[in-house]
Amino acid sequence: MDIKGHAAIVTGGGSGLGAATAVELAEAGARVALFDLNTDAADELAGRIGGLAVRCDVADPQEAATAIAAAKEKHGAARIVVNCAGIGVAKRILGKDGPMPLADYERVIRVNLIGTFNILRLAAHEMSTLPELADGERGVIINTASVAAFEGQVGQAAYASSKGAIVSLSMPASRELAQYGIRVCAIAPGIFATPMLMGLPEEVQQSLAASVPFPKLLGRPEQYAALARHIVENTYLNGEVIRLDGALRMAPR
Repeated sequence: MDIKGHAAIVTGGGSGLGAATAVELAEAGARVALFDLNTDAADELAGRIGGLAVRCDVADPQEAATAIAAAKEKHGAARIVVNCAGIGVAKRILGKDGPMPLADYERVIRVNLIGTFNILRLAAHEMSTLPELADGERGVIINTASVAAFEGQVGQAAYASSKGAIVSLSMPASRELAQYGIRVCAIAPGIFATPMLMGLPEEVQQSLAASVPFPKLLGRPEQYAALARHIVENTYLNGEVIRLDGALRMAPR
């Protein structure tokens, strides 16, 4: 798909991977709506790229529907959706204080998995009504998984579960939505320099970077954004989960 002139939605667009993706799509000529709970960050970035910031709890059916309607009113129905909203909570199944509280597990699943599926289903509905582009395409949805989907570490039971489900969602979603000309892919990032990771001590960041085979660096959000753009532009990418990790395979701890 030629990105120029099309409407796009990026969830978690106020920071990290989402912010970089919003900038990349805007630079390619898209009209970008940023969905985020952090309205200050989303407003600031939207102002810089000429986009639209919308407060949205991605896992809430009504809030998500309202946000998509607001984006549609401003930019038209989105042909490009990138789901970057997510949280990471490190907690053991059996900790010092006993079993992991079920509410902690539910929260991660709600945001990372249900939130992704919620936006996917609503956005796909809007895309299905649009006229076809080249190759019969109507739109593309990119979800964010993680290498934790494949090599979840101790303390990542909830996070790995949520991201593993996103991996498993890619194929059935792409097969079902193929009849409407909608592609679905996922990116599984490794260790990236996101705000959450950059809050760790410098020595910890350096240790994490050293664990990457090559290049021995933390991934940059701009590299995620560049891959997201390529998926949008390459219409033969569909149903695929692409690792973006410098050949990293996570250790148990």
